[in-house]
Amino acid sequence: QVQLIESGGGLVQAGGSLRLACAVTGRTFSSYFMGWFRQAPGKEREFVAAIRWSDDSPWYGDSGKGRFTIARDIAKQTLYLQMNSLRSEDTAVYYCAAGTTGRIEYVRSYDYWGQGTQVTVSS
Repeated sequence: QVQLIESGGGLVQAGGSLRLACAVTGRTFSSYFMGWFRQAPGKEREFVAAIRWSDDSPWYGDSGKGRFTIARDIAKQTLYLQMNSLRSEDTAVYYCAAGTTGRIEYVRSYDYWGQGTQVTVSS
């Protein structure tokens, strides 16, 4: 059974940093792309960043450009999201996801989802 388990969320002051991690268990994801999405209360799930597991090519949504960095560690089967210069508007539940086909920034392109980790940025 495939599982994506996020960690690293928490409470941080504006301007601070957090690193999220997503541990992948159950299978290898060499043909997958993996992404980070976020969802704030009352808002739709939003694409943050994604990466192709095989070649480390990153993509960033508007919310992730410039301040966030996505990376993966193949040996550890772990996906990361380094978030710097955090703002109050970054407050959301952050989800890790894995998919194989479709547009990398679309929610519907992803087949597997983690349970989410809360990030709260205080101003």
